[in-house]
Amino acid sequence: MPITHFRPEGVIPAVLLPFKEDLSIDVPAFKRHLRDVAQVAGVTAITLNAHSSEVASCSFEEQRQVLEIARDTLGDGMPIVNGVYADGSLEAQRIARMAAAGGATALLAFPPNIFRYGNTPAMAVEHFRRIADATDLPIIAFEYPLTGGQGYKLETLLKIIETVPTVIAIKDGCASPEQHELHIRTLHGLPKPVSVLSTHSAWLYSSLVMGCDGLLSGSGSVIADLHAQLFRAVQARDMAAAEALNTRVRATSTVFYAEPRTDMHNRMKEALVLLGKLECPAVRPPLVKLGAEEIRRIRQCLISAGLLAADGAARKVA
Repeated sequence: MPITHFRPEGVIPAVLLPFKEDLSIDVPAFKRHLRDVAQVAGVTAITLNAHSSEVASCSFEEQRQVLEIARDTLGDGMPIVNGVYADGSLEAQRIARMAAAGGATALLAFPPNIFRYGNTPAMAVEHFRRIADATDLPIIAFEYPLTGGQGYKLETLLKIIETVPTVIAIKDGCASPEQHELHIRTLHGLPKPVSVLSTHSAWLYSSLVMGCDGLLSGSGSVIADLHAQLFRAVQARDMAAAEALNTRVRATSTVFYAEPRTDMHNRMKEALVLLGKLECPAVRPPLVKLGAEEIRRIRQCLISAGLLAADGAARKVA
């Protein structure tokens, strides 16, 4: 039976989208990747049609295909969060309707790129209202850093939540520990609490200790096991275990999210190739194939994280 109630919490990886050398979608490889990530104990949902799946380079019909493949592969038991990545609110509505018709459980609403020049509460509310008018699926609002113009001030977030009741969570990428903690305290303190999911991979341990409900991250496409163990350790207040796991997570995040961050999911594909989980690391332009020295750094980070032996053999996360 389809999922009728969804609370965003726990570990929600944003999966990658494998391509063939000709840059068409590699359907068999995508299915294997979906199964590999979804089988990890502690994974509560899967996110697709987001940054990690190179959504900016995918057509509307390809996004529909990605959702269809995921729903057919995972069945009704695994919640699917479908990204709504659009420059305009009318296109966002079209994507939202497609996602609802295709069996998505929830939506992840990206801020329009035009907000790089700033936004007002009225603009932000209108964008979310338009999406909510298209479907009653629950919505996760993606919070960007305020410094880039696309982030929402706290009063704007509260206005969105007040006006659009289907907004039940935020994916918090504000990049400010102080602002992040304020989000958690404020949104958890509402009469109808709103979940806060961290995407602060550079300081994930600290973020979870602050009280996040979970995490939604592209690096979960590679290290979902480590994310799940770290989340469980923090929830159990086993800080010794959490600190040890954080060291392993940090070994990957410092490499995956190095500058330019545009290549973060490019690096994750190369990591899956090194781990024997993906054959072709192709990315769509303007992204290009990584050089040998960067791939060497990715290999070393996987060894440091205990995921790859020095001889190149993949290790099971323990």
